[in-house]
Amino acid sequence: MADNMTASPTRVRNRRGEGARLRDEIVAAAVELLDETGDEKAVTLRSVARRVGIAAPSIYRHFPDQPTIMLAVVQQAFGELEEHLHAAVAAAGDDPRDRLFAFCHAYLEFSDRHPERYRTMFGGVWMPALDETTLTEADMVALGEVTLNQLTELLRDCVAAGRAEGVELSTDTVGLWLGLHGLAHQRAATVAFPWPPDIAERMISALAHLKDAP
Repeated sequence: MADNMTASPTRVRNRRGEGARLRDEIVAAAVELLDETGDEKAVTLRSVARRVGIAAPSIYRHFPDQPTIMLAVVQQAFGELEEHLHAAVAAAGDDPRDRLFAFCHAYLEFSDRHPERYRTMFGGVWMPALDETTLTEADMVALGEVTLNQLTELLRDCVAAGRAEGVELSTDTVGLWLGLHGLAHQRAATVAFPWPPDIAERMISALAHLKDAP
């Protein structure tokens, strides 16, 4: 009797159309485990099933293996990042330079708020060789595509408005993203380092080839 009281609750079979809800619950449980443990290896099919309150085999209807669950976690995180960036840019007004800085600072802010998710978004142990999982190359290439395209547009606007000296737009975009990613990573990994307070502004200005503000 006591064992029945402490066991995971038996889940009622989903009615027609409720499969999507279960999928969302599985992803939410995986996100919780990642945030709580900071360890991608802790996000297993069994641990997620236990958190949701279902039998592990039930997950296979939605996710054939652990990497596909992690892909869903990462896709959701990129969606949250995109929303955060769009809101910051929209609130920055019409000046292209201000909009670019708003994007970059919002990017760094997101990485500070969600260090475990951010680390997982850009690699981590969840990414297996493609021949060992159901993930495809297209799945991986699509990650972050919207964010990178938005950054490209913001740089293009700065050049068009005469606020930046465009060298090679695609190269400048990748260079600026690498700078933001590197700073985000190192600030999380080297918290005791005395980071200069204006390091982000200087880095953004240099990598975006921004002209001095009038």
